[in-house]
Amino acid sequence: MKYCSHCAEELVFNIPPGDNRERHVCPACNAVHYHNPRIITGCIPIHENRILLCKRAIEPRSGYWTLPAGFLENGETIAEGAARETREEACASVTLKELYGVFDVPHIGQVHMFYRATLNDLNFQPGAESLETRLFREAEIPWDRLAFPVIRIILEHYFENSKTGQFTMKTARVDRSPPRSRSL
Repeated sequence: MKYCSHCAEELVFNIPPGDNRERHVCPACNAVHYHNPRIITGCIPIHENRILLCKRAIEPRSGYWTLPAGFLENGETIAEGAARETREEACASVTLKELYGVFDVPHIGQVHMFYRATLNDLNFQPGAESLETRLFREAEIPWDRLAFPVIRIILEHYFENSKTGQFTMKTARVDRSPPRSRSL
């Protein structure tokens, strides 16, 4: 951010009075411009013990597999955003269940929130941001081709929970470390 959205003055980066961290501040009108984490919302679409994954057609990580997810839009709930992202990326209709995972990703200023979901039908196909969509059993998941560390974490948690049928909320901090290898 270079210029104030209120008065167009060039911004400075300093600690405003009463705050404890540097912010973009306008020296002319004193407006403080906050940059807060973005919310990523998505779901784990399930059909008969298989999970719907999307192969990304866009950067970052084009050609890698992910759950349908994306940025929450203004004016929508987290659940509405998860259903919308699933429609956009996989042309799929889902019934959302409980919020299942919340992941802090502070190094990129994001919070990821995932629901468990049931596919309403098998009428899915790649949306504009996907190259391919496919249902996977646990042994078929392309673990070495997952797009993001948070996707690995939520899938591992889901498959662990599916062994007992007890689906517990997962929260975690996800750092820059690369995804660890997984043996099946």
